Amino acid sequence: MSKAFTYLLRLRKMAELTAHDALPLVRRAWHGDAERIADVFLAARGQMTYLPQSHTDEETRAWIAGVVVARQETWVAELHGQVTGFAALDGQWLEHLYVAPEAQGHGIGSALLAQVRKVRPGLLDLHVFQRNTGARRFYERHGFTLVTLGDGTDNEENLPDAHYRWRAGSRPGDVRQ
Repeated sequence: MSKAFTYLLRLRKMAELTAHDALPLVRRAWHGDAERIADVFLAARGQMTYLPQSHTDEETRAWIAGVVVARQETWVAELHGQVTGFAALDGQWLEHLYVAPEAQGHGIGSALLAQVRKVRPGLLDLHVFQRNTGARRFYERHGFTLVTLGDGTDNEENLPDAHYRWRAGSRPGDVRQ
């Protein structure tokens, strides 16, 4: 069987799984997605009870539309035709990766992370709150390594955070700056 034919079969199977919502569809966001992206952001952060509420929902929605979707390279994951997660890049920084609480644990975060690695194949950096142990485990499982721990003075929430990095070809525990 030729490589091209094998690839075509794999592509067909992926399309079939996506059509039946067994795999999320990951695509570039457009301004019409801003409302649902904000819904995902607010719901996911609402589960993080340790976060202070710095902004109203309306301010957050305006920021999502005017900054995240408008100025960052934003990707969404869809299931059943609904946006269930998103990731936003600013240069080498993964600024946001959020999945709606009801959709967590179904591979959506992994699919979004695979997409951002595809478009930034060499290096990704991110910050995550130290208390967000689930996210920290997720990133570590996906090959990110801890670079530094911060005291929160560099983030709006003033909460201790962690800087993680992923480099193509790196192994866990192998941090090169």
